Amino acid sequence: MNAKKFLILIEKYFFITLGLALFAFGWTAFLIPNQVTGGGINGIASIIYFANPTVSVGVWVFLMNIVLVAVAWKILGKRFCVDTIICTVIMSLFMMIGQWLFPKPIVPNDPFMCAMVGSALAGVGVGLALNYGGNTGGTDIIVLMISKYRNVSYGRLTLYLNILIVLSSYLTVHDPVKLVYSVLVLFAYMLFSDLVIDGYKQSFQFMVFSAKNQEIAERINKELKRGATFLKGTGSYNRTESDVLLIVAHRTDRVNIIRIIKEVDDSAFISISKVQSVFGKNFEKIR
Repeated sequence: MNAKKFLILIEKYFFITLGLALFAFGWTAFLIPNQVTGGGINGIASIIYFANPTVSVGVWVFLMNIVLVAVAWKILGKRFCVDTIICTVIMSLFMMIGQWLFPKPIVPNDPFMCAMVGSALAGVGVGLALNYGGNTGGTDIIVLMISKYRNVSYGRLTLYLNILIVLSSYLTVHDPVKLVYSVLVLFAYMLFSDLVIDGYKQSFQFMVFSAKNQEIAERINKELKRGATFLKGTGSYNRTESDVLLIVAHRTDRVNIIRIIKEVDDSAFISISKVQSVFGKNFEKIR
């Protein structure tokens, strides 16, 4: 391993560790002391802890993830499982330390505030870890194993499983108010993690069909310092060939690109779609 790859590896695990530390801080300092939970393996571990607080949540998280990794080793592959084990060890240690440091909530007598702050920290933390190639294992392992053999939606199955976990917390807490807070935590956590994963760096893909695509491209090059690509297209109805302009740009350029297209050709046909990830020049580096 050369020096550059070593530095990249150090950067990767630094941010994964930082993300998992934020995740654990949100759970142990705000959620668990208020008997508020969320989805995933941490949610299951918290429910068990609320019923029997002799073993910390971090220990339960570690044990359950190790069992799931052992089951999934052949199904999901060695690389995924090794990464999961590393992240599980880091997260479990932070969870155990956090529960020791914060036996009571940082913000006393305000469970709603704790629910919102805790879910925000957990969501930001897991989003940061996922951006650098980490993962928290847990229910993701279960969903990935099921979806490998069954034609089911990954997102829908994850949502249903997490809702079931959150609703199960009522069996140990017996408090409808805390159950409502737990449901809020689940959806706030999903919102904040999505914002970190792709919200701030959201990109858009434009497909422009216009007789003035050359002029549109020139103005985008000149005014926005962005590139564009011409594709050859053929209409299915009249069989005439035309240029299709392909543009991939950051969300900050979206309004200006639409403005330029409208000023050049207000009758242009435009297709705009969100792009999950963009790697390469002027965008993200492949990690």
